[in-house]
Amino acid sequence: MPASWLPSVRSRAPHLSIGRWGERVAERELRRKGLKIIGRRVRVGRRDELDLIARDGQVLVFVEVKARCDERFGRPIHAVDKAKRRLLSRAAARYLRSLKNPPRFIRFDVVEVVGSPRDGVRPVVRHIAGAFSLDEHYRPCW
Repeated sequence: MPASWLPSVRSRAPHLSIGRWGERVAERELRRKGLKIIGRRVRVGRRDELDLIARDGQVLVFVEVKARCDERFGRPIHAVDKAKRRLLSRAAARYLRSLKNPPRFIRFDVVEVVGSPRDGVRPVVRHIAGAFSLDEHYRPCW
């Protein structure tokens, strides 16, 4: 029997729907703060993805969104560890190399979204501007 009758795992994964919802909530929050969104879920190369890319005046901002249903197992910012920061730096460096006129200033932000679309309760949103800097391994490339 072919496996085509099975529903896609991605369509049923609740953590993916929370993540997409969290990205929408984060985007609204950043727009409210005056940032201009210039990219959503930007793929860079085969493996790298940037959740949001925004402009804050002359600064290009790479935004990582972390959404969680609750904080029982720690704040979402704790998921942005050294390995994740390095991956985000690699994606940002690749993105910057693809631009004709790269900006002089960049920043990495993290937006924490705690809640669920099913709760009906307003989510807790924390915008951490300048959460980390570009990994030193990728600085000469840019």
